Amino acid sequence: MRGERTPVILLSGGAALLLSLLWMPALLPVVSRLLLLPRALLSMASGSPPTQPSPALGSGYVPGSISAAFVTCPNEKVAKEIARAVVEKRLAACVNLIPQITSIYEWKGKIEEDSEVLMMIKTQSSLVPALTDFVRSVHPYEVAEVIALPVEQGNYPYLHWVRQATESVSDPTVLP
Repeated sequence: MRGERTPVILLSGGAALLLSLLWMPALLPVVSRLLLLPRALLSMASGSPPTQPSPALGSGYVPGSISAAFVTCPNEKVAKEIARAVVEKRLAACVNLIPQITSIYEWKGKIEEDSEVLMMIKTQSSLVPALTDFVRSVHPYEVAEVIALPVEQGNYPYLHWVRQATESVSDPTVLP
């Protein structure tokens, strides 16, 4: 073999990684899952939910119809006031308050670090815009954090309860 030239094939980083992983049969199940990752990330970035199999017969739950929304507050008093109000207005079925989180962020050109309370709000996905509008109207921050993630799966009786507890809000574009 001495003196012979071995052909070299240059591949882009992703293709080279894929080929090297495919040559390892033990990693094939992992690779097949990794190949699905870009599609899931693309659907998250585009704002459209990833395609899901139909809900199990009898469950009645539509994946993504319930959301968990997250809001940070400067203290427990503000968080409790907002939590109570969104439940009373049926914009949320339940709000969990998680005290003493530390938030590190850039604000107006300066790195800040604050102790805050995190609210985890369970609601119908269709109510997230009305929930966001309400939180913005009562929140003391100049820019309130309100982010929501769709719930794809969970305990069906709980998800059903969330839907029932928030059903009286007939038009989510109008605040109750």
